[in-house]
Amino acid sequence: MKILILGAGQVGSTVAENLVSEANDITVVDNDAAKLQTLQNRFDLRTLVGNASHPSVLKEAGIADADMLLAVTQSDEVNMVACKLAASLFNTPTRIARIRSADYLAHQEIFSNENFCVDFSICPEQILTDYIRKLIEFPEVLQVLEFNEGKVSLVAVRAFEGGPLVGQELKYLRQHMPQVQARVAAIFRLDRPIIPEGSTVIEDGDEIFFIAATENIRSVLKELRRMDKPAKRVMIVGGGNIGRRLALSLENDYQVKLIEYNKKACESLAGELSKALVLNGDGTDENLLESEHVGEVDIFCALTNDDEVNIMSSLLAKKAGARKVISLINRSAYVGLVQGGKIDIALSPAHVTIGSLLAYVRQGDVAAVHSLRRGAAEALELVAHGDRQSSQVVGRRIDEIDLPKGATIGAIVREGEVIMGHHDSVIESEDHVIVFVINKQMIRKIEKLFQVNVGFL
Repeated sequence: MKILILGAGQVGSTVAENLVSEANDITVVDNDAAKLQTLQNRFDLRTLVGNASHPSVLKEAGIADADMLLAVTQSDEVNMVACKLAASLFNTPTRIARIRSADYLAHQEIFSNENFCVDFSICPEQILTDYIRKLIEFPEVLQVLEFNEGKVSLVAVRAFEGGPLVGQELKYLRQHMPQVQARVAAIFRLDRPIIPEGSTVIEDGDEIFFIAATENIRSVLKELRRMDKPAKRVMIVGGGNIGRRLALSLENDYQVKLIEYNKKACESLAGELSKALVLNGDGTDENLLESEHVGEVDIFCALTNDDEVNIMSSLLAKKAGARKVISLINRSAYVGLVQGGKIDIALSPAHVTIGSLLAYVRQGDVAAVHSLRRGAAEALELVAHGDRQSSQVVGRRIDEIDLPKGATIGAIVREGEVIMGHHDSVIESEDHVIVFVINKQMIRKIEKLFQVNVGFL
């Protein structure tokens, strides 16, 4: 697939990294020559310095025969204009725009073909806000991701000594909870993947990915570890796009304190927020944190644009006694270094939001994609089409399907019903199939499995 990416920031760079490894023809456009040079030094792709909303620049970048335009610059206006030009001048088949402004997102009609011709709009800040809220709702988990409009969830949790299932074989889960639909999709032990089987014994410290009907998440969590008390008190450092959105989302359900360094921004936030307490100060000021009783906080979220501030404030909060700390880390290289130590969860904005873009790029009918373990693994929701003659999956039991080693069918959603993916489960046409992949090199093969023969179409 030939893809034109506008913007070489965190989102654009991460998208380029993911797509170029999958044999796509990628061109990246940005005004910043240094950013483009860094990309070109690392990956096999084309770059072009220029204004992403200028027709001549788009033409030089090869939009005339591009299959897809991903407009992910920092400017909503540039992204929308680029999509309009791509449609009206170059007839580009698929146009995706990053939109940050809530005002634009509230008026979806401006993205129609009569206006800016945006096929799909994504808001990374809102995706990240929703993601963090889920982590606050389930303070025991490392990751919680939804499929099929929230009917199914994929949850990552670290097993701790004392959990009923630790030291037991996996088949014990099904015997112990016969009424609960759940399936362990993968286990990572000391960062190495283990393909789960009935005889696999869960050990203390294992990172376990399980799939369950969303309503059953808490029941399964109780089997894997001691349950934390529900969170009540949340402290947020950083009142930018993400911090503001999160405070607005939480203030009616939690006791929220928000610390923002910029005084003018504090005044604006205080006007927007009705229940959250807004404080003007430095999130790395130990005295301020102590005076605001950070040690009694259930969830501490460091969400500024400065990685160092986020890391330092999180470490101070943890030292003071905050139960769980979440730190936003823009530099992907830092994420693996800090997570799992004093910082409970380190979030890379690009890795959290990449799935929303990958769902449009994947071949076949892909309803959702989630990036896992900092981009190393992936979970996909694919829709099965055809019949036994035209499809390699429809009409077949899971143990008959030629899945690559390391890929697991975790669940099937059929007309709203969640069915766990056991060896004898048969896939039917129009089923939504949740597939967990421990190695992204397998993605192409899985996509081909779910594509129907040309004759069927």
